[in-house]
Amino acid sequence: MTSAKNPTDTVENVIIVGSGPAGLTAAVYSSRANLKPLMIEGEEAGGQLMITSDVENYPGFSHGVTGPELMAEMRKQAERFGTRFITRNVTKVDFSSRPMKVWVGDTLYLGKTVIIATGASAQYLGLESERAFYNKGVSACATCDGAFFKNVEVAVVGGGDTAMEEANFLTRFASKVYIIHRRDSFRASKIMADRALKNPKIQVIWDTAVVEVIGDKFVNALKLKNLKTDAVTTMPIGGLFIAIGHKPNTELFKGQLQMADNGYLITEAKSSRTNVPGVFACGDVQDHTYRQAITAAGSGCMAAIDAERWLEAQGE
Repeated sequence: MTSAKNPTDTVENVIIVGSGPAGLTAAVYSSRANLKPLMIEGEEAGGQLMITSDVENYPGFSHGVTGPELMAEMRKQAERFGTRFITRNVTKVDFSSRPMKVWVGDTLYLGKTVIIATGASAQYLGLESERAFYNKGVSACATCDGAFFKNVEVAVVGGGDTAMEEANFLTRFASKVYIIHRRDSFRASKIMADRALKNPKIQVIWDTAVVEVIGDKFVNALKLKNLKTDAVTTMPIGGLFIAIGHKPNTELFKGQLQMADNGYLITEAKSSRTNVPGVFACGDVQDHTYRQAITAAGSGCMAAIDAERWLEAQGE
């Protein structure tokens, strides 16, 4: 079933799925190339930056910018060059034949190329009190937010390589970093674990879970539970970094696109090409290493150029 507004004989040059910095940069580049992209931006448009209050490491903003402001400016720029937007979620895709098929509910859209920029979501502990303090002392990105915690005691939750990296990075700013871990040993690689354990500014709290985040306008304490003794204690703290992993938003593409074991889309080296010709991926949906707005934007540029060149090669 298709909508009268968008009959199936209309084939878009480029359909962009997702609307963070990767998707919007792809939209700017592809619209400037006169490809007239259609962006299906999703109902929670703008990606992770929409829940980021202060962005101080994005080039061009000497006094910083809020995440929502940055996304609004990127969207206006893409719109100015002719990008069209649908603010709904993609519900199904079929990349097995050309043109590519993308559904929004019962409405089918056809595309010569598709750029996937659905991003990844940080995994959180799932506490109501944790949600209440997002961007008020609770963060899932030390690289993004560490500089806001100068001379403050902070905690990192996790036991893998990411937690070790975050903890070590935070020692550049924080007066002390506690690693809170549910078990009595780390999952992290030995070299990463040793680096954290040898850092004089890091202290590990083993066999412990955060059960509540406490604060007024900003985080000022954590309620901790020792999982071996059930003892509950309150620890004063100025910031909480969650480092228990990210989940790429790739459910839609299972069975259609090649993915790594951790669910991230696989792209060819030095390109945005997926294993399906004409389908490209950019941003955090295929990048589990850097996960920054600026690297996402850069890969969005790559995807638009790759899509344009692919269309040219097809004689489009």
